[in-house]
Amino acid sequence: MAKKIDYNRRPMPKQEPFERVRNFDEVALGYTEDLAVEEASRCLACKKSFCKEGCPVAVDIPGFIQCIVDRDFAGGIKKIKETNALPAVCGRVCPQEDQCEKVCVLGKKGSPVAIGRLERFLADWEAASGETETPDILPSTGKKIAIVGSGPAGVTVANDLVLLGHDITMFEALHDAGGVLTYGIPEFRLPKAIVRREVEYVESLGVKLRLDYIVGKTKTIDRILTEFDAVFVGAGAGLPWFMEIPGENLNGVYSANEYLTRCNLMKGFRFPAYDTPIKRPSYVAVLGGGNVAMDSARTALRLGADEAHIVYRRSRTELPARLEEVENAEEEGVIFDFLTQPMRLIGNESGWLTEMECLKMELGEPDSSGRRRPVPIEGSEFRMKTDAVVCSIGNSPNPLIPLTTPGLEVGRKGNIVVDEATGKTSRDAIWAGGDVVTGAATVISAMGAGRNAARDIHEFLSGNGSNA
Repeated sequence: MAKKIDYNRRPMPKQEPFERVRNFDEVALGYTEDLAVEEASRCLACKKSFCKEGCPVAVDIPGFIQCIVDRDFAGGIKKIKETNALPAVCGRVCPQEDQCEKVCVLGKKGSPVAIGRLERFLADWEAASGETETPDILPSTGKKIAIVGSGPAGVTVANDLVLLGHDITMFEALHDAGGVLTYGIPEFRLPKAIVRREVEYVESLGVKLRLDYIVGKTKTIDRILTEFDAVFVGAGAGLPWFMEIPGENLNGVYSANEYLTRCNLMKGFRFPAYDTPIKRPSYVAVLGGGNVAMDSARTALRLGADEAHIVYRRSRTELPARLEEVENAEEEGVIFDFLTQPMRLIGNESGWLTEMECLKMELGEPDSSGRRRPVPIEGSEFRMKTDAVVCSIGNSPNPLIPLTTPGLEVGRKGNIVVDEATGKTSRDAIWAGGDVVTGAATVISAMGAGRNAARDIHEFLSGNGSNA
């Protein structure tokens, strides 16, 4: 008898908007065991696994889903960890709707299987059960690899290479590990205890972690290479872009990096219990339409803002943020000012921001990004009241490493140039991956780049790789 097809996805329990906007607790509450089994049972177990092909780290998605159906949760998480060292993170912040779930056959007529939510369920089940299983580690090779940065790319490289018997040290510039997972993503979307748990798992495999270590300043890459056989650079993209409009030097104007780092890494939202003070403005305008912009606006509301606006020069259709994050922001009361272009920031005699002058836009023909290009509407200038502007329009890599590493090729925006398939840079024994190569992108794409680089580094250390 043919299996009855279920096109309806099981909803994820979450805090009510009026409750969550007053706290920094996680919004999504996760599946119960029964909900997870119900959702997993929708999977058609296709002979050709398009979902696995859509995953940048090639997780055996049908395999772990079948484990959930069988209530073999330990087997399910073990299967995920064969290729993914950060399942609790990926299950929360990866854009599954544009990757594995996008190609799910069920999505052609209904809702695709909630792959990300099921991955999260297994990771959380493992943490709650305390049944973490350590994989087999190959005998020591005697080779030493330095990893610059402890974000998604770096942790992935560390995980893959330590299992192959290599000696791994991660160098982190900040006082806490996790990279963008720690400083860039708010507590209500990714609790920091989860990031710590994932990093501690990799440390438990034998990876060494050195904090407060600024590669390029504490030591250069070349000095590190006198002690290590290879280096992987996963230093992220920490140099924010600004609009370059008049008034950006006023008090009350922030980059999203600074704004979120004060809250997330330095726990500004818990001042004075923590030492980091943070302004609590009343009228916040966030410039941009990506996930970081949503995070910034939602953070502003939780800090007590009367209004938090997303100011975006295109329409809702073109928003690059995940639909789930846009819907959460709307539920919480974020105001969206679409087809609006900031032109200048206006302050008072004391140098504090008070207003923003904007111009209304309309959409023209598609540009190089494939999205319709915003075109100014003549005579549509207006002003909006604001005492804080958060600029969230993108980032470039910090130039410190390229400036202190002779012969390392960089692109126009300061990104390290690599071979896309291997992560190999222009310098011998140096690889790179993640946001330091691509600019700000997704967690899972950084992890995919890390896996490719780890594979090539291992080949090199074995004597037959791209640097051999």
